[in-house]
Amino acid sequence: MSLSPLTPLAVLATIDPVRRETAILSAVLDRPRTVVLRHDLRPEEDGLHRLVVDASGVVDDVVVPLEHSCVSCAVREDAVPTLARLAADGRWDAIVLALPVTADSLPVTRALAARTEPGEQLEHLRLSAAVVAVDLAGLVDDLLGDDLLDERGLAFGEEDRRSVGEALAAQLAHADVVQVASRPQDHPVASDLLDHIRAGDGSRVADGDERSDDLLFDSVHDTVRADRRTDPRRVPSAHRRSEHGVWTIALRSHRPFHPDRVLEHIERLGGGRVRSRGVFWVPTRPDSLCAWEGSGGQVSIGDLGPWGLDAPRTELVVTGIGDEDSRIRAAFTDSLLTRAELSDGLTPWLGREDVLAPWLGERGEVG
Repeated sequence: MSLSPLTPLAVLATIDPVRRETAILSAVLDRPRTVVLRHDLRPEEDGLHRLVVDASGVVDDVVVPLEHSCVSCAVREDAVPTLARLAADGRWDAIVLALPVTADSLPVTRALAARTEPGEQLEHLRLSAAVVAVDLAGLVDDLLGDDLLDERGLAFGEEDRRSVGEALAAQLAHADVVQVASRPQDHPVASDLLDHIRAGDGSRVADGDERSDDLLFDSVHDTVRADRRTDPRRVPSAHRRSEHGVWTIALRSHRPFHPDRVLEHIERLGGGRVRSRGVFWVPTRPDSLCAWEGSGGQVSIGDLGPWGLDAPRTELVVTGIGDEDSRIRAAFTDSLLTRAELSDGLTPWLGREDVLAPWLGERGEVG
């Protein structure tokens, strides 16, 4: 039963063009009154390709001028008026917005949710689900391998230096629903890895499962809950190990990273075939809540602002396969300040060179 008379809108993300087309085809064939709005970048034409399809075929196929280097901005600016037209048409009772391959669904869904409020342009739509389509056959290499998007011809431009794992991990962390191709029994390690990485409060469904329709269209996407899934301060931190060798460990300390040693050990700590997320602090900027995101041998760090009411902590949750967990545990310990180094407090550190400034930005005044 539909939750409301509003037209449901599901947002589809993927890193695989073939997987995206399969999901689009399934959507329009399994539910004939569904329409799909698909976007792709056309850098050679400085344009955004808009394709609208339903069970009858192509409804709209145009290239619109690309006025933003920001992919999510460009998609939103074309998607909002197009979605409003599709909702008002009356021919369809469900809509899928298929994002450009490798695009992050979080900023798009956040913007669309605001436009579905009463009085807004998309007030006749209900944002129902953020969906990511994956194939177990290549999942381990996609998530934990060191390929960059541009090496697969999937980057959004020369400045897009994301790894494949970074893009996929972001999609999985945010998704309400993961649509899975290939059988788990054929790819047991990949199946376990997916369950360790995807949002714990989301759903996993196989292609062709009769539950797909309900999960995609008879739900309501909760933007607050979805944002929390991607918040490095709220990464689920339970220790787990599967029978097929996939493990997740939580590394915690009240002590900060030593600025020099964390750089020295960053390859041991974040390199290799692992996915890592969390927060940390350093004594040279004790008020700064620093985020850590790693996948496929790449690590990104950033300053998220002050800790506020939270006590500073260093906490990383790491998922991998094989026997690399012992290496990572040792690297984590080696990167922390020792108790002896903290015995004089933080004051001696505040005047030191901030060696992490190239990655975290210039430090502010300590409150």
